[in-house]
Amino acid sequence: MYHFSTRLQGDIKLIEQQLIEALQVEGFGILSEIDVQATLKKKLDVDGRYYKILGACNPPLAHQALSDEPDIGLLLPCNVVVREEEDKSVVVAFMDPAAVFTLVERDDVAPLAKEVKSRLERVRESLGGEFIN
Repeated sequence: MYHFSTRLQGDIKLIEQQLIEALQVEGFGILSEIDVQATLKKKLDVDGRYYKILGACNPPLAHQALSDEPDIGLLLPCNVVVREEEDKSVVVAFMDPAAVFTLVERDDVAPLAKEVKSRLERVRESLGGEFIN
């Protein structure tokens, strides 16, 4: 599995703000924000539900990863998705760095990936909700 997530009830904007604050507690900042709903509307005139991709980065851990393997930047930042489901619930899904970093095929990167995953799992736990995968 390449991700883990939680399903929540409530205002999606408030949940997104709580997510960003929880990421900050774990040392992550948001490097990029892709509003998929707005992009699809603009480019394809498709109406869709709320769907945002946040590119989260922990600078010290990213620096360590890039120092160990310069091309690992192809797998950065850690994407976090905030999306609205048909039933109006909100899913927050996290890329699983431990799974994704196996693509690097270097055992020395595994402990770093586990550290990043642990931090993201703590963010998920702080949000609560119904854990999925």
